[in-house]
Amino acid sequence: MTDIDLNYDVLVIGAGVVGCAIARELARHKKTGGERLRVAVVDKEPDVSLGTSSRNSAVVHSGINYAPGTERAVLDVKGNAMMDKLCGELKVPIKRIGKLTVALTEGDLPGLHKQKNQGEANGVPGMELMDNAKMQTIQPGIEGILGLWTPTSAIISSFGLTIALAENAHANGVDFHLNYAVKSIARPGKPGDPFEVRSADGRTCRSALVVNAAGLHCDEVSAMVGITNVKIWACRGEYYVLDKRLDGTLKTLIYPVPGPNDPGLGIHLTPTVDGNILIGPSAVYIPEEDREDYRATSAIMADLRREGLRLLPDLAASDFIRSFAGNRPKQTPPEKGGNADFVIEETSVPGFIHLLGIESPGLTSSPAIALKVKDMIVKHIPLTERTDFVAERPGFIGTFSELPLEQRMDLIKTEPEYGEIICRCEQITKKEIRQAIENPLGVRTMASIKYRARAQMGRCQGGFCTPRIVRMLRDEYGYRPEDFFVRGGAPMFAGNVRSEKGGDAR
Repeated sequence: MTDIDLNYDVLVIGAGVVGCAIARELARHKKTGGERLRVAVVDKEPDVSLGTSSRNSAVVHSGINYAPGTERAVLDVKGNAMMDKLCGELKVPIKRIGKLTVALTEGDLPGLHKQKNQGEANGVPGMELMDNAKMQTIQPGIEGILGLWTPTSAIISSFGLTIALAENAHANGVDFHLNYAVKSIARPGKPGDPFEVRSADGRTCRSALVVNAAGLHCDEVSAMVGITNVKIWACRGEYYVLDKRLDGTLKTLIYPVPGPNDPGLGIHLTPTVDGNILIGPSAVYIPEEDREDYRATSAIMADLRREGLRLLPDLAASDFIRSFAGNRPKQTPPEKGGNADFVIEETSVPGFIHLLGIESPGLTSSPAIALKVKDMIVKHIPLTERTDFVAERPGFIGTFSELPLEQRMDLIKTEPEYGEIICRCEQITKKEIRQAIENPLGVRTMASIKYRARAQMGRCQGGFCTPRIVRMLRDEYGYRPEDFFVRGGAPMFAGNVRSEKGGDAR
């Protein structure tokens, strides 16, 4: 691997939603005086949003769950208020469907009132306590004796937001170095000299400032500069995904009242912006050496299936179309449980900023975290907003099938590939697949195409569209069977692959 030996003002480690939000916020600025601010993001994965940021409930939280005055509370409420403008600029789906936190028994009431009090202290707008009759007007058939309504709660595309932030940051001048697993961080020379951030394959980026947004691995990255008194535990949450046949069944988010030491917010049903329903997440700590073990286990899946059938008795076996898991970077050990506050600080190592324990509500808080980190960077490098920053994604129209009919017909006239369906379940066109393949970051794993175009996410889970996408990559982009990867180093094909005409197996 060639030593790229690049120099930056700010290097962000971690291309999750927080790292990409920071990158975009910095892209909005130049150095005071006019010089360009040189920013880069590195990540060990072959694409952005392949870790925690693509493996969660995709909920924009209101701010009722966090103690007043904490970073989590302040940044959650602030980030929530920023989401509509941000998603509008980037054409990321968001739906303000609100949330009911429901007390099922008298024993849940103290916890419910605590959440209301926290929400009031945190400045959460529009909250209302509702009896069961009032709750029925929002979600017919709901159980529970009292509910807390938070209308600012929303659902969003979590991987869609991360990808949009990254691609927009890139369009505004941020470099992305993927497949860049940070192996060491050194600061040779005198204090104040640039950090040297070296990858496992020998590449080196030099940067005056380093922002550690490495999620599950942020403690390992901090240890590289000598900060060894922080620790992260991975807590896995598993989910079932239900078929879009159930779209509209849930009008709002419905959560239980969490216990004081619960590591999550409890198993619940969550509608998605694409029309599916998620059941989950569980919350199970996993061994340190398995931080990225994303297995969906049979025992948890059985629990989730039972919970789904309890809440939606008419579910058919065919409604459970897939499962997945995501791991939270927790600062609290298994024996303690609960949640610790975010840590966002410049460390004892000047110029090294770390973000520890950014679990929920990290997605909601991401734009507010980005502002906070930018303000920390300004103390080192005076910044001024650029007048040529482009906030929108040029040429990106959103999901074609959701556009008005007249607009779709006009697009097909100018670009016939909008008229050719590749993913039958999700009604994704060939033009959208091509846009995903030709994404600004240049990544072409099947997961990259899937997250950008939403192909392979329907009922057949890629049974119809995958061969067609493979054929596009082979015939129109020159891919060989060994070039196809699901994610990083996971090959799509193993062993012999039959040729188009059935002969000459290789």
